Amino acid sequence: MIEILATLSASAAAGMRIGIPLLIIGLLQGSNLWSQVPILSHISPPILLGCLTSWSLIELLVSKKVWGQRLLQLIQLFMSPIVGAIMGLAVATATATPNWLIALIGGLLALVLQLVQVGWFYRLRGLPLWAVFLQDTLCIALVLFAFDAPWQGGLIALILLWFAVRSAKQWYDWYWQKSKKLGVRS
Repeated sequence: MIEILATLSASAAAGMRIGIPLLIIGLLQGSNLWSQVPILSHISPPILLGCLTSWSLIELLVSKKVWGQRLLQLIQLFMSPIVGAIMGLAVATATATPNWLIALIGGLLALVLQLVQVGWFYRLRGLPLWAVFLQDTLCIALVLFAFDAPWQGGLIALILLWFAVRSAKQWYDWYWQKSKKLGVRS
């Protein structure tokens, strides 16, 4: 059960940012860097370190502007399921759960969290700066929790999933109230 919670924590981090969680996972492995991470273990560590560091800096700096959030969301929307699957597999090493199921759960959780971010971005016409800083902090914390405190990280990931479901219900209700006011019938 702890492995599943660690997987959820790492995948939730990938649902917020792409480069930062992968960079932290590599750095936490010490001199081995990404040798235990599926797919990334086949790429040269210095090249991967340079690419992930650059992308992490781009994520941290560009996400503070509305145009940057929009650009990042396009990229993250397509990449978050892949990174979520990689993060899930990197954390869950000694579980009896099949790898394809871990990758599927991790990828879907990352995609759902990314879709919620896109929804809030368009609903609010841009995420406020405090929310972006909260995302960055929560992303880093979730990766660290995946290794050091998987129970707490998994609990935070489940709370984020609950928030995603509540957001979807709120948007659904908002849509139907708006369509009733306009007199649109389905």
